[in-house]
Amino acid sequence: MSPNSPRTLVIGLLGGIASGKSQVARLLAGPDGRVLDADAMAHRVLADPELAERLASEFGPDAIDRDGSPNRKHIASQVFGHPERLARLESWIHPRVRANIWDELAAARAAAVPICVLDVPLLLEHDREHGWVAECDALVFVEADLADRERRAAAKRAWGPGELAAREAAQLSLDEKQRRAHHVVRNTGSLDDLAGSVGALRAWLLSAARGPRA
Repeated sequence: MSPNSPRTLVIGLLGGIASGKSQVARLLAGPDGRVLDADAMAHRVLADPELAERLASEFGPDAIDRDGSPNRKHIASQVFGHPERLARLESWIHPRVRANIWDELAAARAAAVPICVLDVPLLLEHDREHGWVAECDALVFVEADLADRERRAAAKRAWGPGELAAREAAQLSLDEKQRRAHHVVRNTGSLDDLAGSVGALRAWLLSAARGPRA
């Protein structure tokens, strides 16, 4: 990249489960930006045939479907509430995901991509391990009503009542995440409303990036 090329603006997303962070990530990135989706990367790593034997050994034969793909629902049921099992699973997946994100971030910067959005669950909670918060020019918190988030979790993840709250109980509070954020996007209206507010924020961030680092 030329010294005169514009630098890549890096945005980290914060928010509760099923708050709409993935949609906000796509809108923030826009047509010329990139989204680094840690969940999508983790799914690809989990589907690596090299992990099949480990998964079956750790979580039983039901961890692998007949077509050889991982049974994510079964695996999730086996690690939820079992920190030692979750830690082993993460030790197989997280290092590869982190390496992928560092590689893609470096590639985005080398290509002078204008904006790169880190859609990484538990971005703050795991910062000691990956160090991505320091790479971010700004942190954006996605706010959504609990009832809406529970409906999304039930529809898209088949979660039962109380499961969302139980999972979030082990994370930093939403109040703390919002306090740490530089900007808040409220996802309580229509998709058009969200697109309008995120578009305005994107334009402001890109304009501000021409000045000193946030």
